[in-house]
Amino acid sequence: MSIDSRLSQFRNLTPSQRLEHLQKLLSLSDADSALLRDAGALPIEIADGMIENVVGRFELPYAIASNFQINGRDVLIPLVVEEPSIVAAASFMAKLARPAGGFLTSSSEPLMRAQVQIVGVDDPYNARLSLLRNKDEIVALANSKDQLLNKLGGGCRDIEVHTFIESPRGPMLVAHLIVDVRDAMGANTVNTMAEAVAPLIEELTGGKVRLRILSNLADLRLARAQVRIAPEHLDTAEYKGSDVIEGIIDAYTFAAIDPYRAATHNKGIMNGIDPLVVATGNDWRAVEAGAHAYACRNGHYGSLTTWEKDGRGHLVGTIEMPMPLGLVGGATKTHPLAQLSLRILGVKTAQDLAEIAVAVGLAQNLGALRALSTEGIQRGHMALHARNIALSAGARDEEVDWLVKRMVETKDVRADRAEALLNEKRGL
Repeated sequence: MSIDSRLSQFRNLTPSQRLEHLQKLLSLSDADSALLRDAGALPIEIADGMIENVVGRFELPYAIASNFQINGRDVLIPLVVEEPSIVAAASFMAKLARPAGGFLTSSSEPLMRAQVQIVGVDDPYNARLSLLRNKDEIVALANSKDQLLNKLGGGCRDIEVHTFIESPRGPMLVAHLIVDVRDAMGANTVNTMAEAVAPLIEELTGGKVRLRILSNLADLRLARAQVRIAPEHLDTAEYKGSDVIEGIIDAYTFAAIDPYRAATHNKGIMNGIDPLVVATGNDWRAVEAGAHAYACRNGHYGSLTTWEKDGRGHLVGTIEMPMPLGLVGGATKTHPLAQLSLRILGVKTAQDLAEIAVAVGLAQNLGALRALSTEGIQRGHMALHARNIALSAGARDEEVDWLVKRMVETKDVRADRAEALLNEKRGL
């Protein structure tokens, strides 16, 4: 199904009007619309089966980012997040990217690592070669634990053996099972395989197996996105696009060399990625862990994105990072809204979802760098933050827009100021 992701005037509609438009655009069923419109999309009985000690449910805003074109296909992006400006910034950057074809993406195979820790080995170099010599037997044993994955084209593909000769606990080996998990995130699959091969590994090495667990540094499961923007599309009333590009590249370079800046820079990338991961019921903590570990791969903590200028003076941005997402298993399969999110996205594989996620992260990063290198982050952010302040002060209906306008005009967005203005308007 082909759609138009631009959603003209979408932000000016009421929530019910937006939902009606979305229902027509995507041919959503009444039941799908009800999941978005009504409270209780997650029945308490399902919630109770997902985690322990359940006493209720906690809701966050569910929004749609517009304008995204990825590999020539228009995509609507469901985002679940509480922070103002994220949806608006991602949507606006996606709009700027459209004239040059939007975002181009690619990804590697969905390979995950399971680690098997081996201690008490007297001859670690010899033990390593013993494991490699018996690789086929280890791989076959691992694959015997998931016949369905094998039928789907996945399964354990290889092993690696990492040798740590010196540690506070003596020599240590760590065997990695390299597993193609297909459309699963893969944690349960690789953990089961690691536990299954542990006795054989002990027999082959003469050591003792301790931990048998996946690694969240999914450095073999990478997703990539690229974007190119001409200078004229970055022009504003106050700034020339060519100057904006220079500012963006300077800001990126700051993050590339300084870990204090890189931490905030990468947090901005995850501002776009995490809400999509949450909306699809995936493990945002695993994605975060892998992202920040990957940012240290060159020996220091740096930027997950790159920004440069091509021969025509166009801004070119790229991102490449681990993205262990799944379409099956866990909350992705259990939560009704997670399933609806996947239908809205129109994804067929976990790799499709991973590629969309990094495109959103790249867009979000561009939005932050553009703001930082021009008027500063607060101008746009505070206008949206003012809505939260207005609502917390008790403003309702038309009072909200009036109060936001007054606070933004005076550049004074504070809770006590909001309360004073609201009392003034109400004649209190």
